[in-house]
Amino acid sequence: MVCDWTISGGTVLGPEGFAATELHVADGRIAGARPPGAARHDATGAWVLPGIVDLHGDAFEAIAQPRPGVHMPYGLAFAEADAQMIANGITTAYHGLTVSWEPGLRDIGVTRRLRDALEAAGPALSCDTRLNIRWETFALDHVGEVLGWLDRRPGDILSINDHTTANHKLGTDSNKLKRMAARMGLTPEGAKTEIDRTWERRDEVPAATDRICRDALAMGRTLLSHDDATPEDRAAGRARGVTVAEFPLSEAAARAAREAGEHVILGGPNALRGESHNGALCATGAIRDGLCTVLASDYYYPSPLHAALRLHDAGILPLEKGWRLVSSNPAAAVGLDDRGTLVPGQRADMLVVDRETRKVRAVFVNGRKVLARD
Repeated sequence: MVCDWTISGGTVLGPEGFAATELHVADGRIAGARPPGAARHDATGAWVLPGIVDLHGDAFEAIAQPRPGVHMPYGLAFAEADAQMIANGITTAYHGLTVSWEPGLRDIGVTRRLRDALEAAGPALSCDTRLNIRWETFALDHVGEVLGWLDRRPGDILSINDHTTANHKLGTDSNKLKRMAARMGLTPEGAKTEIDRTWERRDEVPAATDRICRDALAMGRTLLSHDDATPEDRAAGRARGVTVAEFPLSEAAARAAREAGEHVILGGPNALRGESHNGALCATGAIRDGLCTVLASDYYYPSPLHAALRLHDAGILPLEKGWRLVSSNPAAAVGLDDRGTLVPGQRADMLVVDRETRKVRAVFVNGRKVLARD
């Protein structure tokens, strides 16, 4: 596989902005000069951009289970997710794998099989694929197991999630509870019973959360908090060593994170559509106000690429700045210091996007051309 290249004719996004220059790749890394015998890639009429680093994507769930109760082979699902991510310029991805108390799609047995399938499929995937392990704070019986995964898989990150506190207030006529019930393979009444049973163990949650955060930090893992609603939520997470706010629900929570110098992740679909699908914090406004530093694919893999383009076209953020939301900022948020920018020594993870059609013409991962549409 060729890993030495000279990419010419394009407009390259470097640390100082765009420049019409050649970009060289030697042994899978950005180089300062053309290596002998390098292959050429013609990027005329295109932007050459750092590869997208996606910190939270769970669209693979819909690929693995396209209809309630219908499970496709998990290896095939990860291969399909990989193809979709590469086609949209995602070169590093953290699949959001939920560890929950729920039955159904998010049953712990399903989670284990998904993890095993990803490990088996990993060597054949083009995208550098890792896990964002989304531990539900009421998944009290799985703390030790999650810590074991983190110890064995050094590239993964941990997100602290608590949906139970809000969901136990839902009635059986709630559309959200009905969606949960379908995911769980239960009637709304059955789902409500499961939620209420789980809620009875709420006094055990603080100690379990303290333990998993403490031990994950000791392993050097990045910790994220999911759905902070208030500055107090953010302060509580910070006290446990959680340094990234993932999908904060309010402007106040996002502002508290940014004032503390923490990264804030919002959804690419939110920024692409111009609004949140569930009435949460609007990503466009947050970006305009400096309250969002990272965009993730969330439930739609094309969204980081097209959200950055939409922000540029709408005059909200020029592409050279907006691209940081999907490349250098997410890399920095989780300590990936070898990617996210096109400077000598960095991994040659990049995409070539036609400036007129906005189509991805080529994608490179660690110097390998894994997609070509020339």
